[in-house]
Amino acid sequence: MHYRTITDGLLFPEGPIAMPDGTVLVVEIARGTLTRVFPDGRKEIVAETGGGPNGAAIGPDGKCYICNNGGFKWKVEPNGNRRSIAQSDDYVSGRIERVDVDTGTVEVLYDSCDGRPLKGPNDIVFDRGGGFWFTDLGKVREREIDRGGVYYARTDGSLIREVVHPFLTANGIGLSPDEKTLYVAETEGARLWAYPIVGEGEVAMEPFPPSLNGGRLVTCDGGFRRFDSLALEASGNICVATLMTGGITVANPDGGTLEFVDFDDPYTTNICFGGPELTTAFVTLSWEGRLVAMDWPRPGLPLNFLNT
Repeated sequence: MHYRTITDGLLFPEGPIAMPDGTVLVVEIARGTLTRVFPDGRKEIVAETGGGPNGAAIGPDGKCYICNNGGFKWKVEPNGNRRSIAQSDDYVSGRIERVDVDTGTVEVLYDSCDGRPLKGPNDIVFDRGGGFWFTDLGKVREREIDRGGVYYARTDGSLIREVVHPFLTANGIGLSPDEKTLYVAETEGARLWAYPIVGEGEVAMEPFPPSLNGGRLVTCDGGFRRFDSLALEASGNICVATLMTGGITVANPDGGTLEFVDFDDPYTTNICFGGPELTTAFVTLSWEGRLVAMDWPRPGLPLNFLNT
């Protein structure tokens, strides 16, 4: 499949949101900003969050909710390509932030749950009721790694709930079209898991065996690959950004992989859908710092509170 570069020079873009006006919001994790990309490739800084803004989603109030992982240490190649290698030296904690996209005002909504600090919030999705699910991947240090988890929260600050813990390297998160199933991508091992939703911020858990984290395994392909963020097609297929092999793994909700769409960046980190009929895929190629677009063969699933 062929794709086109909308813009380059981004500092590890992630969290794309295709806006109704034709622009795309992305976070730049290494720059610490929420950035608007125009169709002609122009870039405009919407807000400076600092730390490491990661997954992003528009909430019921029209504001942008960001999973801020607290910041990374980077390995930068001579040509400017970069990848995260560890927790930043100035890291304090992870947090969920709310950004007013009109004014650029940033406020911290949550930085802990049940007295435990959030470590590295990563990806986020809103349900129809206006609550949101998010992952906490944790942080990596020179000789240790956190055990992450999956959380649910309300936008008014009244509830944050730990849903699944531990979950090693919880990354992409999404909801099935009927919102009866929660999908979570596991980075290391490239596994996609599914959980039946049984209440507000509650899921049913598989026992051991066959599961260690309570999820049902949807897909896990062979070879060296790692899973990142994800988006859903209207059909219910799950499109998971895949690292190392550099592309999008399209998983069948009933199990297995339907296809793999190749991109030429080993850090293909995220995907969202926009454009007419939601048949344009916007993909972040983060190692090279590009936002690209391509015609997708099937329509994406409309996101709640985003009138695309």
